[in-house]
Amino acid sequence: MDLTTGAAPGVEEHADAAAEAACRLADSAHTTGWSTTAVEDTVDAIDYLVEALSTLDPSTARILADVPTATAALLKHLEQTQREESPAPPTSGSPRRERRRLGPGWQGAGA
Repeated sequence: MDLTTGAAPGVEEHADAAAEAACRLADSAHTTGWSTTAVEDTVDAIDYLVEALSTLDPSTARILADVPTATAALLKHLEQTQREESPAPPTSGSPRRERRRLGPGWQGAGA
């Protein structure tokens, strides 16, 4: 893996922005400061960063291969915890709409 030739256009800027956002999130997060949406968005970010870093070389991909399994387990744990803590849903009314997740190629709000 040769990292001396420089990054592709925009990669360093995006990596810096991701690191800054992660630091701001870590500074503002605490046990009572999370919502389901915030956890899902953070897990999506982790998965996309792992996908990006896995393109470095096969060894890196192997090292990071278990991360998506861990993030999926986290989401499952969150779902189970919420189901245990939530009262039974009402029998009438419209079902809750499933939240759309960020897809491949998502460019961000400012793109």
